[in-house]
Amino acid sequence: MEDSKMFKFRRSVIIVPLVMVFTIWFVYWFEIQFGLNFNKYGIYPKTIKGLRGVLFSPFIHSNTSHLFNNSVPLAVLSGALLFFYDKIAFRVLIFGTIVTGLLTWILARSNYHIGASGVVYMLFSFIFFSGIIRKHYRLVALSLMVVFLYGGMIWYVFPIKERMSWEGHLSGFITGIILAFLYRKKGPQKSEYKFKQTDFDLLFDEEGNFIEILEEEVE
Repeated sequence: MEDSKMFKFRRSVIIVPLVMVFTIWFVYWFEIQFGLNFNKYGIYPKTIKGLRGVLFSPFIHSNTSHLFNNSVPLAVLSGALLFFYDKIAFRVLIFGTIVTGLLTWILARSNYHIGASGVVYMLFSFIFFSGIIRKHYRLVALSLMVVFLYGGMIWYVFPIKERMSWEGHLSGFITGIILAFLYRKKGPQKSEYKFKQTDFDLLFDEEGNFIEILEEEVE
């Protein structure tokens, strides 16, 4: 498939990331406006009630710094996903969010885990590893660009900072790798070029040796 057909700009590339970012900002504004605290709707590991955070936690943030730090990479990475992997983008977003939340619920410490950072790490991991696995030159270039922009995030999958859900980051990172492998044959693929045989090619055998052509005798 030609690149022009595989990578075609659609309005969803802009609209979906904007809606996602608007939603998390609106939820935060709603909390502030009405004096609410939605932290209790985050992921609380190994409890039945804490499972609701698998769906709700990406929309909940503790402060404006937390919110802003997630907003920009969420918009950039989701936009890149929708442009370069449009046929599987929504599956990656939905399944990636759910699996990331479930892994966090299983692995994390007993505390409320909130924020869209797990989704951000899932997107980062998927885009990076998917490009490497597929070996398509544009997707590899995208992988390198993502590393250049957000490669520093990798350190936060380790417990190097207090009051940060490194378990959520790690869960997102692992989920991205899994999805990159599972969906490796769906969406854009490396082009396979087949060369058409010409009359010139008929002058050589499979080992590249010249074939002597004798004219047929005319009776």
